[in-house]
Amino acid sequence: MTPFIMDHPLIQHKLSILRDEATGAKEFRELVSEIAMLMCYEATRDLPLKEVEVQTPVAKAKTKMIAGRKLAFVPILRAGLGMVDGVLALLPTAKVGHIGLYRDPETLKPVEYYCKLPSDIEEREVIVIDPMLATGGSAIDAISLIKERGAKAIKFMCIIAVPEGIKALCEAHPDVQVYCATEDECLNEHCYIVPGLGDAGDRIFGTK
Repeated sequence: MTPFIMDHPLIQHKLSILRDEATGAKEFRELVSEIAMLMCYEATRDLPLKEVEVQTPVAKAKTKMIAGRKLAFVPILRAGLGMVDGVLALLPTAKVGHIGLYRDPETLKPVEYYCKLPSDIEEREVIVIDPMLATGGSAIDAISLIKERGAKAIKFMCIIAVPEGIKALCEAHPDVQVYCATEDECLNEHCYIVPGLGDAGDRIFGTK
């Protein structure tokens, strides 16, 4: 499935500040949240609507509301936590699951250490969130864990992706739509995104 790259001017402007190594942890966290909120607006464009009737102060009006679609956001720990407040600002009734994965420093492969999802995950449209899509390993494993628990409608939303990660994720999960704010050049020898923005988790939590 072709990734959806969001080139909205507001997203691109905030992304430029996010990349700057001079941007501090507080502003970095705020920007990640703001970008996530703007991206969520686009990633939920296909939510079904139903017609309802409401009484305005003037007259009755036939209007549209979301047609009861249940949603869940699943951040990949720890960097994905930085996007949660932004998406919940738009969809405060959505449930939130968590998947913990870390990259083995020798094999560079993701290792699962935590998985807690809503009990009715199979009934929900799931949006997995993580700021970076590098090798794709964490995203692939996280989505596999969610599918094992019965979810069928899954999207993946990240801020920065590279061709290697997009290709790996789309091959492993061709039914998952990928949303990203930009597609960077490549991975370096340490599997960091170039030019990227460094380690998103470290910059969000001030541990760099």
